[in-house]
Amino acid sequence: MPLIVLLDACVLYPAPLRDLLMRLATADLFQARWTDEIHEEWIRNVLANRPDLTPASLARCRRLMDEHVPYCLVTGYEPLIPGLGLPDPDDRHVLAAAIHAGAGQIVTYNLGDFPGSVLAAYGVEAIGPDEFVVGLLDESCEAVLEAVRRQRAGLRRPPRTAAEYLATLEQCRLAETVNRLRPHSSEI
Repeated sequence: MPLIVLLDACVLYPAPLRDLLMRLATADLFQARWTDEIHEEWIRNVLANRPDLTPASLARCRRLMDEHVPYCLVTGYEPLIPGLGLPDPDDRHVLAAAIHAGAGQIVTYNLGDFPGSVLAAYGVEAIGPDEFVVGLLDESCEAVLEAVRRQRAGLRRPPRTAAEYLATLEQCRLAETVNRLRPHSSEI
């Protein structure tokens, strides 16, 4: 069984990273999990920063994510929240959902908000998205390359060259992922 991974709102915020993570999840490279609260957070932040997008378009994206990733939505985690201690109490719902879902990892940009000393007691590790994708490349290079090919092929408005696609991933702070993908540019 692929590893269960909870995706924090911050990694669902940038559309290119969200799309890549969804493609990797639907390729069965990991079992993605999130909550309604995580959805609400990334959507609220996207709408605050992107007035050109509509609530309806993001609600559609949310619905498609929930439909295409089996068992993604974590519920029933709320009773765990009060007993958890994290530097930012507003992040306790993320750890609670990870624990309840049996996730081994939380993928987040906010590594400092999830100290290893706290997470270890629950068998959970916080990992950045770049390190996470690189780990998938190390385990299943061809499957990741296929997901990357599908993502790039889906970019039609405007289409992207391989170099432009990799530059977009670099903007999402996936520097090592891009370094690993660059030798495969002709394949993506």
